[in-house]
Amino acid sequence: MSPQPSSDHGVNVAGFVKTSGQKFTLSGTTYTVVGANAYWLAQLASTSDIDQAFADIAAAGGTTVRTWGFNEVTSPSGTYYQSWSGSTPTINYGANGLQKFDTVVACAKAHGIRLIVALTNNWADYGGMDITGSQNHDYFYTNTQVINAYKNYVNAFVTRYKNEPTILAWELANEPRCKGSTGITSGSCTTTTITNWITNLSQYIKSIDSNHLVSIGDEGFGLTGDGSYPYTYSEGLNFATNLAISTVDFGTFHLYPESWGVNSNPAGWGSTWITNHANLQQSQNKPVILEEFGVTSNQATVYTAWWNTVVSSGLAGDLIWQAGSHLPSGDTPQDGFAVYPGDAVYTLEGQHATALKARG
Repeated sequence: MSPQPSSDHGVNVAGFVKTSGQKFTLSGTTYTVVGANAYWLAQLASTSDIDQAFADIAAAGGTTVRTWGFNEVTSPSGTYYQSWSGSTPTINYGANGLQKFDTVVACAKAHGIRLIVALTNNWADYGGMDITGSQNHDYFYTNTQVINAYKNYVNAFVTRYKNEPTILAWELANEPRCKGSTGITSGSCTTTTITNWITNLSQYIKSIDSNHLVSIGDEGFGLTGDGSYPYTYSEGLNFATNLAISTVDFGTFHLYPESWGVNSNPAGWGSTWITNHANLQQSQNKPVILEEFGVTSNQATVYTAWWNTVVSSGLAGDLIWQAGSHLPSGDTPQDGFAVYPGDAVYTLEGQHATALKARG
């Protein structure tokens, strides 16, 4: 039995979130996806800290949190979900393993918050695709042994929560690309490689869990636009093609102009990026969310411009990168993007959440 949250907030989380056209729905009414990323929840030391983190997100109007459903290691210590000895993985079902994620789910439920859960990482943080030992990053998408190992992990994680409505959606990966942290690939990875993998894995999840939505977790690369790097297909992504996959329920995209080398007018460039993805939401009649976004300077000005575009474009929702909390054990991670209670942007988050909910 997993530990329970520190208090009962009397919030009922009943029914599974679904989609209807360009909207998310819950029990037949529009469900607004708005909130934050908090990858670090399961790393917090105590249940009370996890509970406080969700309380801070809920107080800013958040309905939804995106977090990691992966944490893979080669030398077990702390909280982890799977350990690798060579090419052999072992799932950790213990108190410092999946039972810790049980606590995350219980605390989310206590605050009426739904979770979008990414199941692996393109990057080396918390294990990631390359922990399997394959030298070429893209073998994760094509090697039968690696795919089967991933499906085994997905099966254990997904089926554990398949009847839990607190889970909003499963994501195939955080930011899948042909290249990972090492930059080493086979040289043969294309958009077709990743599209085929998305099709395979999304079908697999649907076959073991018919209750939950499935999304990709990608950055939204590969679409018609100004021709700058994020619009190209060079990372192996084709946004429109992947959104059209029948077992992908909604689209995801990210927005980091600074990291992507778009240094002039991030507010304007980002608003166009949002609009172009909203246009594909409309043409394909599936929800699309901006599930990560951030700048490290002029946050209030830039985010206000982006949030206004989210509301006016009809985009289905957004999740800021990232939530922050002041906890008795210390502050949650600050990577230059985190927003804490008391910050000016935290107040703006609450105003945006209200506006997005009012739009419906």
